[in-house]
Amino acid sequence: MEEREGEVRWDGLCSRDAATRAAALDTIGQAVLRRSETIAPVAAVPPTRAAADGLLVPAARDGLSEVLVRLLMLSKRCPFPDVREKSEAILSRVQELGIRIPRPLGHGPSRFIPEKEMIQVGNEDAMMHTLFADSFATLGRLDNVTLVMVFHPQYLESFLKTQHYLLQMDGPLPLHYRHYIGIMAAARHQCSYLVNLHVNDFLHVGGDPKWLNGLENAPQKLQNLGELNKMLAHRPWLITKEHIEQLLKTEENSWSLAELIHAVVLLTQYHSLASFTFGCGISPEIDCEGGHTFRPPSVSNYCICDITNGYHGVDEIHASPTGSVPSTESVCEVAALMEKMKQLQECRDEEEASQEEMATRFEREKRESMFVCSSEDEESAPTRDVSRHFEDTSYGYKDFSRHGMHVPTFRVQDYSWEDHGYSLVNRLYPDVGQLLDEKFHIAYNLTYNTMAMHKDVDTSMLRRAIWNYIHCMFGIRYDDYDYGEINQLLDRSFKVYIKTVVCTPEKTTKRMYDSFWRQFEHSEKVHVNLLLVEARMQAELLYALRAITRYMT
Repeated sequence: MEEREGEVRWDGLCSRDAATRAAALDTIGQAVLRRSETIAPVAAVPPTRAAADGLLVPAARDGLSEVLVRLLMLSKRCPFPDVREKSEAILSRVQELGIRIPRPLGHGPSRFIPEKEMIQVGNEDAMMHTLFADSFATLGRLDNVTLVMVFHPQYLESFLKTQHYLLQMDGPLPLHYRHYIGIMAAARHQCSYLVNLHVNDFLHVGGDPKWLNGLENAPQKLQNLGELNKMLAHRPWLITKEHIEQLLKTEENSWSLAELIHAVVLLTQYHSLASFTFGCGISPEIDCEGGHTFRPPSVSNYCICDITNGYHGVDEIHASPTGSVPSTESVCEVAALMEKMKQLQECRDEEEASQEEMATRFEREKRESMFVCSSEDEESAPTRDVSRHFEDTSYGYKDFSRHGMHVPTFRVQDYSWEDHGYSLVNRLYPDVGQLLDEKFHIAYNLTYNTMAMHKDVDTSMLRRAIWNYIHCMFGIRYDDYDYGEINQLLDRSFKVYIKTVVCTPEKTTKRMYDSFWRQFEHSEKVHVNLLLVEARMQAELLYALRAITRYMT
């Protein structure tokens, strides 16, 4: 509940101490029931019958509906069983008073992955429970991104540590600036999921609500970041040291180098997180717009108590190509991919292409990546208009060589994360270079040595092809890599998915997700998304950090 009301506070629920949580739950329960009793109808009709007949009264008055939605979220998404059970009991009691309670919409954390194939809160193992509890204690929620990322606990642990440091620990930028920059970055891709989360966080840490009416209402210093935000999100190869100089030398609205590094890391983190959100079809949070409804369900042949038990009156089984009975075609697809990997390994052992040939293959792949585009006319996820959070809404991704415009190739041998970017970030924003480096390495090296139904497979060649293809789309070249391998390993449907998720994530559809690697597990597709997120983030960072280095020298 909002702090101004003073009656109910939620902080105690994040405690690891059961007694503290119990005391907080008692206080919340008393406050909610007091309010409910003031608006409850006269008990002329028995509550169960009133519910069945649709006679329940709305809970909109006195902020009660927001509180009930928060309790619904806690009853489904809190890692502590005592909080889940007590929240559900409070909701049931409110319903008995004749007040309509909310119910969840949708089918779990992802629109692309059937809920029954995901880890259910309350059924997680000890390691995952620790991660969930850490996330809940830190953020006050267990969000859908976390519930999808937990397919890969090692990565999730690193991701949560980085998020916590960037958003909550001591650093160059004040807390409300950090969340506002997250909003600006997510809004570039119309990612209302992330915008909603950070609007709530921004207000919670004391941010001025007027800033949320549009970027022009924010301080000039943040408005000045708009140009860098749009270039990083859509055309990072255009960033020059002049752009950096402009931000650092604008008199009273200037940024310090440390502040700018913090801002750049946040912008790149949230552009990439928008890619993950759309790439994995993340659903709205239960307590955000689109995640719940107070309308009674349209199905009339089940008991009203089913609502509180999470039954939505809809068959929850999704027909999905992934994880279904193997078709001959998709099994052949996996076998063909493994055969190509074997052949490429043999070719590597036999002969090595010349430097000239390697450069030619890179240029060819870079050029071809321009023409990889989706023919989708299917609607992607509907999003709320978030354009007010950024300027120049017409500015989007453009392939670099279109219209005769040539962008020089960025050679990793001249400026790399390991040799240059890492130390620059660590010098100006201590420990963040280390956290990012760990996150990059975990995503790049993560393997369970499986491919679909096959075990004991070395997937390093495939992971490197995905990472280098993404960097190739950004003009970044590794001199020691044979780009001819990419066309052998990544088919067209996979390239369409990669390019869409990385460059225009808001256009990602379930059909795109389903159409690549049809026989692979959902966890493997989430792993692909982790590679896309980190390769994209590193590509953006390389361009920004190189420009900052050039400014400094």
